[in-house]
Amino acid sequence: MSTLPALPPGLRQRLHALFPDAEVVAARALSDDDGGGKELGYGRPIYLAVRTGGVVHELVFHTCRADDFGHDRRADRLGNLVLAADTFATVPGHVDVIDVGVIADRGPLISLAGTGEAYLITRWAAGAVYADDLRRIARAGAVTTRDLARTDRLVATLLALHAQPGSHPGAYTRAVRDLLGHGEGVFGLVDSYPADVPAAPLTRLRRIEEACLDWRWRLRDQHHRLRRTHGDFHPFNLVFADDDSLAVLDASRGCEGDPADDVACLAINYLFFGGGLDPAGASRRWADGLGQLWRRLWSGYLAAAEVDVLAAVAPFLAWRGLVLSSPRWYPHVTATERDRILTLVERALASPRFDPAWGEEVMT
Repeated sequence: MSTLPALPPGLRQRLHALFPDAEVVAARALSDDDGGGKELGYGRPIYLAVRTGGVVHELVFHTCRADDFGHDRRADRLGNLVLAADTFATVPGHVDVIDVGVIADRGPLISLAGTGEAYLITRWAAGAVYADDLRRIARAGAVTTRDLARTDRLVATLLALHAQPGSHPGAYTRAVRDLLGHGEGVFGLVDSYPADVPAAPLTRLRRIEEACLDWRWRLRDQHHRLRRTHGDFHPFNLVFADDDSLAVLDASRGCEGDPADDVACLAINYLFFGGGLDPAGASRRWADGLGQLWRRLWSGYLAAAEVDVLAAVAPFLAWRGLVLSSPRWYPHVTATERDRILTLVERALASPRFDPAWGEEVMT
């Protein structure tokens, strides 16, 4: 080739770092046949011939393309290439990995070769986690005006968050798929349970899992439900400062999905924190304490919500219920507490719509 096509910015510089005095003598986009249909389908590989010291090295520059097969997020695509770099050498006869890295917004390619685990630096949120409030209310069996105002603040936060539609229909399909199939989802949680958990035998878990699968088929094409979400809106990710300003932590799962997920995540924790009450007077402490917040959350959110969460919340309650019932996540949960949560989960999954009154019933 006398004229080379334009190469991605920074590629020539990276090749010079890998091969001193490197000269690119050939470059072309690979066709379906050259790259193999599957490889080309997941990216846009470029064939490169690089000459240095009289030796020509033939290479392929790979990138991943966004698609609906679990590559729609940048983190997915980065993860795929890092996984390739970590595993190609374990397969006999596999082509060698020369380098792996990321493409900077401007300038050079940044190599990740020889690196270890990723890191993230965030701002610190001063204050106390909302879980501290819930423990206090559970013990006292009473709420303050400030407690009610904080629940109202959480409702307003969710409504504002969920007011923004999602980016594309495939994001909803993925959110529902990941609800079950992800390692942190229903399947992964069920697989993490030992076989002899009191109140959670494998037969019971299997029925819950199968009911969730039925719900996936009800929800998977309801793309109109897609909204911006937090993805893990539980009391340990909510920090109230002394002046009652709110900071949220650890948004996850792509921050797009069904708003019912965020509502379920917060709501079921009112039941969970109230579930360890001393049996003597427990019903009254629930009714006067966390029960007030449970009712206030549902009534406040439903009064202004744009999406009908009661028609979709069941599998999300199931997922969160499996977390809270897990002996690995919460080893001190009793069989009675676990049965209470799973009973609510089963009732929700068996019904076309959730009724928040069912939560009151399992607590009284």
